[in-house]
Amino acid sequence: MQLYRKRIIPDECILLKDDEILETDEDYIVTKWRTLKPRRDFSFGYSCYFLKLGFKISKFYRNDNTLLYWYCDIVDYSYNEENDTLIVTDLLADVVIYPDGYTKVLDIDELAVALGKNLCPPATVTLALKRLNTLLNMIYDDKLDALSGKLDKWIE
Repeated sequence: MQLYRKRIIPDECILLKDDEILETDEDYIVTKWRTLKPRRDFSFGYSCYFLKLGFKISKFYRNDNTLLYWYCDIVDYSYNEENDTLIVTDLLADVVIYPDGYTKVLDIDELAVALGKNLCPPATVTLALKRLNTLLNMIYDDKLDALSGKLDKWIE
């Protein structure tokens, strides 16, 4: 399977050619990856694409193998069976969870900009907000660990 990351802002679609798929089924895909461009704050991580829930949860690690944070993307998926390609569209809203439990919602303003500039239809914004709400409720109800098990079994 080939994975692509599609963004609305900026408008781009990138093949994640170096991502290693560790496990997959009809509900999720687990990957291991390195940053596309060198960064000082982190260098690699693991991601789990929750296909039916509409989010991707990643663990970002520093160069010294310590956890920097969890990064949760609100996404949508488009699968082309003919060429075994999954396009993961970033729906802009994100949630970061730090190791101490501090949780921060990001980029809601970008969702508003995308709607205002007609970069995505209102139905996509509604979908993103519903998925963000589902994810936040899981975090607030302390149910994120149920999802993290998919990643944790692969982390060395």
